[in-house]
Amino acid sequence: MNKDKTGKEAQAKSECSDKNCPIHGHLKVHGREFVGTVTSDKMLRTVVVAWPRRFFVRKFERYEKKRSKVNAHNPECLNARKGDVVRIMETRPLSKTKNFVVIELMGKETKKESVKGDAIVENETIDSHKARIAAKKEQQDE
Repeated sequence: MNKDKTGKEAQAKSECSDKNCPIHGHLKVHGREFVGTVTSDKMLRTVVVAWPRRFFVRKFERYEKKRSKVNAHNPECLNARKGDVVRIMETRPLSKTKNFVVIELMGKETKKESVKGDAIVENETIDSHKARIAAKKEQQDE
């Protein structure tokens, strides 16, 4: 059984016949690594993984919610489903749109957890931005 680049054994079945599995097959992973939620698992051995990000709009001095989405290969042994939180990592192109592979299942995301996490991040960024604006005003007054 091969170890993935992160050095962790995934929660996988003991055997897997998928040659594009980073644990049991010969697929090498490298480059970028993301943690996101599976939003769709309707394709064969492919999942759509999305994660939220915040973009600052200078004109309005506010943050805009955006999300990034990528297609990732879903090995038979991991079998991620819609709503699962997964870790994905970059690999060689597997198809026209797939350059990532699921390397670890991290659990399920509940609606309450996602809303609570978004609120905490939003409050922290707003507070830090208000502090920067107050510091600029103080410098201008001097």
